[in-house]
Amino acid sequence: MKTLLFIFLGGGLGSVFRFLISKLIPVTKGAFPWPTLIANLIGCLLIGILVGWAFKSNLLRSELYLFTVIGFCGGLTTFSTFSYEGLEFLKSGNYSLFLSYVSISLIGGFIMVASGFSLVRIINS
Repeated sequence: MKTLLFIFLGGGLGSVFRFLISKLIPVTKGAFPWPTLIANLIGCLLIGILVGWAFKSNLLRSELYLFTVIGFCGGLTTFSTFSYEGLEFLKSGNYSLFLSYVSISLIGGFIMVASGFSLVRIINS
């Protein structure tokens, strides 16, 4: 039960953070979805940092890991919104925006996770 509480609290905070990003960077229908992209890229960087740190510290099953990685980062990032926004670009025939959004999101996400891991490695060496 305690495990679920840590995930629940972290997820709630991550979702609130994602909501605040969407309020700070409003977007109109059909425009590039910067808030989702920014939330997902921040989440990817954080996951890279936190998982890299957890591996090094042998804390993959810790309450802090559950709260930050599974909870907060899980609440912050949003694959469902990313997928919906991509589908809307396809339905509207805006293929260039679709390809840009998907490419930046996927490649950027991988780069951010790798950067997070690398940052932890650099700091610890």
